[in-house]
Amino acid sequence: MKAASDRVREFENLALPLLDPLYNFARWLTYDTAEAEDLVQETFAKALRGFDAFTPGTDFRAWMFRILRNTFLTSRTGLQAKLTVPLDPEDEVSATVTWETPEVLALASATREALQDALAALPAAYREVVLLCDVEEMKYAEIAEVLQVPIGTVMSRLARGRKLLREALGGERHFVARKEANKRR
Repeated sequence: MKAASDRVREFENLALPLLDPLYNFARWLTYDTAEAEDLVQETFAKALRGFDAFTPGTDFRAWMFRILRNTFLTSRTGLQAKLTVPLDPEDEVSATVTWETPEVLALASATREALQDALAALPAAYREVVLLCDVEEMKYAEIAEVLQVPIGTVMSRLARGRKLLREALGGERHFVARKEANKRR
């Protein structure tokens, strides 16, 4: 059995590189700097206390993100978040393929604020998946483990979230184009 100091050192080596990604995710969940800092601190404390339960060889990153999310969901702020998203009839229609991905539209709109506003406007269930996939670059299986949902649900939420982003950013781009056209008149 490893000495307690060895386990703490092992935890630090695994956890400290995740500090910034966990804080970024916490910030998006809470919309508050102080709450995000508290959430990350609580996550690290819980993870360290439960580190003996972590199975070496499994995905430590997903384990930490799951602890953060579960901590958020049981917090005052998290209990207010709606994580169930009703299906709109238009969601049932098969998606058309376009070359305009959310990333291309984000670059075209050329405003970080527009992207942040569009992300903030997404329902929590979609925002979580988009952030974990497109910002934290997690694989579907990792996201499914963090959110404790089937991979199919991850894929569905990601597609719907990206569609909503595409629509929001596309609207922003058209607004900017109209504004520029009006300036030239």
